[in-house]
Amino acid sequence: MPQIQRSYDGARQSLAAWLAAHPEERAEFLGGLSAEEALALKHDWRFWARPSQMVPVGDGWDTWALIGGRGSGKTRPSAEYVVSEAEKHPGWRICVIAQNPKEYRGVCVEGESGLIACSPPWFPADYQPSKARVVWPNGAMAELFSAETPDALRGPQFHLAWTDEFAKYRHPNAVWDMLMLSLRLGTHPRVVLSTTPRPIPILRRILADSRTVVTGGSTFENAANLAPTFLQQIRRQYEGTRLGRQELFAEILEDTPGALWTLDRLERNRVTLEQVPELTRIVIAIDPSGSVNPETGSECGIVAAGLGKDGHGYILHDWSGHYTPGEWGALACRQYVGLKADRIIGERNYGGQMVAHTIKMAAKDLGVTVAYKDVNASRGKQLRAEPVAALDEQGRVHLVGVFPDLEDQCCTWVAGMKSPDRLDAMVWALTELMVKQPGELRVLNLGDGEPQSEDEQRAEEQARIAEAARVVEEAILRDGWYWPGGRM
Repeated sequence: MPQIQRSYDGARQSLAAWLAAHPEERAEFLGGLSAEEALALKHDWRFWARPSQMVPVGDGWDTWALIGGRGSGKTRPSAEYVVSEAEKHPGWRICVIAQNPKEYRGVCVEGESGLIACSPPWFPADYQPSKARVVWPNGAMAELFSAETPDALRGPQFHLAWTDEFAKYRHPNAVWDMLMLSLRLGTHPRVVLSTTPRPIPILRRILADSRTVVTGGSTFENAANLAPTFLQQIRRQYEGTRLGRQELFAEILEDTPGALWTLDRLERNRVTLEQVPELTRIVIAIDPSGSVNPETGSECGIVAAGLGKDGHGYILHDWSGHYTPGEWGALACRQYVGLKADRIIGERNYGGQMVAHTIKMAAKDLGVTVAYKDVNASRGKQLRAEPVAALDEQGRVHLVGVFPDLEDQCCTWVAGMKSPDRLDAMVWALTELMVKQPGELRVLNLGDGEPQSEDEQRAEEQARIAEAARVVEEAILRDGWYWPGGRM
């Protein structure tokens, strides 16, 4: 194979990228290749990889951590490394872990940069979905696992492992512990860990280990392989923000002093949809932006939350964004119907009855029945948020999935900062579901009768609450705060 005569900046770009920018050298180099050499070059990752995507050299490492921003190019070097090791070591047993089966199939195996795409024609990958494995001609085999079931790693043993998007796992500690116990084949088992970072303790511990080599980079280092519209969108939305430092530049963020929430606590309380119990109430809270221009105003906070039979609060959705009043009104009403929610909550500080009127008009246009409640921000944001943060600290508030923008506001907002729209909406929703309000009617059993069972006490309290709700509803109807087709 011909040699390139001029030096190139190997610290920042791949050899392929350098050749693309130098037509004369490219023509000379490619013109000297035979057909066999050209095919080999096409599948030689060393030619295409940026230095940060190259596997560490030497034997002084056990874990290769590819920590990069969204779209920075983490999957390809991980898959290339797995395939190269499988080709060099007949019969090897390899473990591949992703967040769930959809992820390991769609990204790690069949994705554009997955194991099938990275396997050369002379070493094709045979994906066997019914057995959740990939097999190569020399007997090397990659078994596929979901991070949702860490105990599935009990029993199998491996020479090598790849954990994709590790920081997204619901149970990262359990997955890592089980994986370490399964890496017991060969003379030097290793792990390649690819992820956009999140500030979870186990990832910090892995990265701090002296046997871990960390490489990676920002989203923009891989700009040549990303759609221009994607780059424009993320620049507009995230560049210069705290969340952008994590999602684009792969920084592991720290908690903000004075914030009411911490990243570790949010992570500890997070649940999956399957873990949510039966919900007794669902509300959708709206924190209006105060502007009718979605381009110049702040975001409108729209968050749905539910109260479980266990008495815990569950954040179900965050639809916050830049909308006109007509848009957010229609969105809230559609989601109200879709979730079979009990009430829409709206802050009336901006524009008096503007939120109520917007919801009323949207409900009328959609032909739906909507229950609405006005709330008034008589106290400062810090005072309103503190009871909800206290419930979270007790482990009684859970995020159902991942909400990066909302979580960022929770962990960075302190008094005096710009109004946190998403956080405000979440606080209003959880306050409605879980926090006793000043002047709230509460019925207590103070009788002298025989002791009641818990079920009897609960049934009696529910009956009294229902009666109190009927009285309140009559008062609302009498005062005229009702519209046709609506309910409390």
